[in-house]
Amino acid sequence: MNFLKIVLLVLFTGSLFAQKVDITADNMMAEDLKKEVHFIGNAKVVQGKSWIHGDEIIVYFDENNETKKYEAIGLVTFEFIEEKSSYKGSADKVTYYPVKAQYILTGKAIIDDLLNKRHVNGDEITLDMTTGNANVKGSKNKPVKFIFDMKDKK
Repeated sequence: MNFLKIVLLVLFTGSLFAQKVDITADNMMAEDLKKEVHFIGNAKVVQGKSWIHGDEIIVYFDENNETKKYEAIGLVTFEFIEEKSSYKGSADKVTYYPVKAQYILTGKAIIDDLLNKRHVNGDEITLDMTTGNANVKGSKNKPVKFIFDMKDKK
């Protein structure tokens, strides 16, 4: 029960110093020893204009009870919006590391770059929101696919 109190305190006081994080779900289960909180059923994390929606979202905390990572599992959809970038897509699993501002999408990963009108899909996509760099992995049976528009020169 103490861990749950700390988790709730961190979630609410963290919003005073950074962007507010809002998590909703049908059910919530906190695991004190593992320092995890599971949001199960129609789970959604919203931070600023960005959001992740999945069947289950797990929030992992470190030894200082600070957020280490978020993990969305199931039919995951998302929209990541920053000042100079905007992405929308889906995957079987999305892991977000807030300290690094890095997303890892695995299983049928699809990203649409809404600003640059590009589309990429693969088995695993790593997206660094700080640098804008992306690393996409495919497989022999399912290669990486990249689609973009070219402007006509006139």
